[in-house]
Amino acid sequence: MSGSPSSSSASEDEDEGIDSYRKGGYHAVRIGDSFSGGRYIAQRKLGWGEFSTVWLAYDTRSSEFVALKIQKSAPQFAQAALHEIEVLSAIADGDPSNSKYVVRLIDHFKHTGPNGQHSCMVLEFLGDSLLRLVKYNRYKGLELDKVREICKCILIGLDYLHRELGIIHTDLKLENVLLLSTINATQDPIRSGTPPILERPEGIPNGGATMNIIEKKLKQRARRAAARISGRRASMGGVGGGAKTNRSLDGIDLKCKVVDFGSACWADKQFAQEIQTRQYRSPEVILQSGYSFSADMWSFACIAFELATGEMMFTPKGGQGFSEDEDHLAMMMELLGKIPRKIANGGARSKDYFDRYGDLKRIRRLKYGSIEKLLIDKFRFSETDALEFAKFLCPLLDFEPENRPTAQQCSQHPWLNITSQNQTEVTSESGMEKVNVGMRNLQMKAGK
Repeated sequence: MSGSPSSSSASEDEDEGIDSYRKGGYHAVRIGDSFSGGRYIAQRKLGWGEFSTVWLAYDTRSSEFVALKIQKSAPQFAQAALHEIEVLSAIADGDPSNSKYVVRLIDHFKHTGPNGQHSCMVLEFLGDSLLRLVKYNRYKGLELDKVREICKCILIGLDYLHRELGIIHTDLKLENVLLLSTINATQDPIRSGTPPILERPEGIPNGGATMNIIEKKLKQRARRAAARISGRRASMGGVGGGAKTNRSLDGIDLKCKVVDFGSACWADKQFAQEIQTRQYRSPEVILQSGYSFSADMWSFACIAFELATGEMMFTPKGGQGFSEDEDHLAMMMELLGKIPRKIANGGARSKDYFDRYGDLKRIRRLKYGSIEKLLIDKFRFSETDALEFAKFLCPLLDFEPENRPTAQQCSQHPWLNITSQNQTEVTSESGMEKVNVGMRNLQMKAGK
């Protein structure tokens, strides 16, 4: 979960294991442990990432629950934490009203433990990730009105990061957007009325902390294994094999915030060529032809598609004679059309994948389609919904990065303000052409 300040229970994912609880690694936290001179009291683990663990904590000064992110102590992790703190501080300083739908840094400090000195960040407590929301919805597409609501929040956050701060997130995906509150009210310490733990519970000897973790994890794994076996039996026609009922998302607050700035950068101070999680990676990053804010917009389009369909837009795999990157480029072209030759041949790695005519070297036969056709044929969208959603997505997926609308321009797209079938039908082709011309004009002005 990338160390995000999420309420998502770590017990549902693979645990971080005990091997990394050593010098230079994680800090072992027990419920009731205090940090920063007693200000923060650990309540329960929220999750973990490659660099850190994240805990629900109680802030005794503000009497609020917060997310406490504790970095591994080795120098490279400490350096990464310094960078993230610098980015998060700029975000917080520029948004005193906390209204930009980006996670807020509250405090940061260092904590010394048996495994070294750990950089710690205190972030506002948020709810479940969009990935958890999609899982909760059983990987079925969300209603389009709900997709619009989520997209509006993300675009406000991206516009703030890009236009006001000059920050590229570089790793937008479902896991890195969190709801403001939890799906399950019992997981929210405020809504559930859970009183804060202010001291370490009795009967837990300090030396037994590691064994308690191991025993707990073994029990959790056993329960998950039993549940999987039960699920397989049900799917094979055993008892309880009835169809799953649809889950209602009504009543769930869909306002959300962009989180996890561990790999974010300023546009004029980039430090990595390979950015973005595979499925959300833009073509210019694969080809190493340079990237900017428009790379985030590509990832945003992938998120919107995934929310609306329950499936990722691109899931490339390497095969016999071709790489995962080449498969990814082939998938892009099958859905979006052929990559213009100047783009195909314009990157440092272009010669690895394309010949001089702009054709893929090893994947020759492509089955061309379109987003609109895919939405209708596979995901059973109505023709109207498919057309309007495709008009929203396609400009964001332009192979030429400079042609993609900015977050500010995208937030003005008519699709975001459609609220009924009647309004959908009123949107005319000529009206869309005017909007596209207006967006192009905005881009020309922005480029001056």
